[in-house]
Amino acid sequence: RIHARRHGIVGRQKLKDKVKRRRRCRRGGSRAGTGLHVDVLLVAPLGQGDAVRSLYVAGGGVPALVAVHQDATGTAWSRALALAHRLGAGRAAILETTFAEETETDLFAEQAVLVGGINALIRAAFETLVEAGYPSEIAYFSCLHELKAVVDLVQREGLSGERARISNTAEFGAELAGPRIIGEPSRQAMRDLLSEIRSGHFARSWQAESAAGLPTLSEARDREADHPIEQAGRPLRDRMPWLRAPR
Repeated sequence: RIHARRHGIVGRQKLKDKVKRRRRCRRGGSRAGTGLHVDVLLVAPLGQGDAVRSLYVAGGGVPALVAVHQDATGTAWSRALALAHRLGAGRAAILETTFAEETETDLFAEQAVLVGGINALIRAAFETLVEAGYPSEIAYFSCLHELKAVVDLVQREGLSGERARISNTAEFGAELAGPRIIGEPSRQAMRDLLSEIRSGHFARSWQAESAAGLPTLSEARDREADHPIEQAGRPLRDRMPWLRAPR
């Protein structure tokens, strides 16, 4: 098994050098992995499929992770890197990883931030405003709709760049509130999530859920569709058809 080291952004010339070096290493070592004489490689774009396509067409690209678990032919790295380039990742960044590292970090980010964490935070903030008597439409815009502008800013400029471009009032409030919202209990919950992913507990839970016909997901989807934030948001989104991704 190859445990690759992270080298950061890989330039075109470095890609060629890396391929040559990996071929030399392959000839000098023993085969590991599946036991079959096949290449086992991974190319993982760091974005949704529609973003990969739209950025590629626009002349950009989504960064990608590449890994080789088994290089049976001596060409696995060149093939992985070629696939990443064909997806447009070379225009952004191609990072070397391992199968385990990509899987664990991807699942953790989905659960702690990108889907699990951010969705729960949005719902909780929306519910807090509505319970306090604020109109649901204003709560929707404040807690959900405006998020895209901030996320785009953070992606483009980083966290410190975001601070430089928001108001002093917003920055000061965030400095006071952030540690109260994400305190030690939340940090411990993140550690627990990562531990469950690395131990295989999450994978076993997902396999059981899938085998049972997705009862937990079906219930959650129905609950989400009926949540007041969706009842408030649907008609507002219908008024802004330009928000919809092209099909």
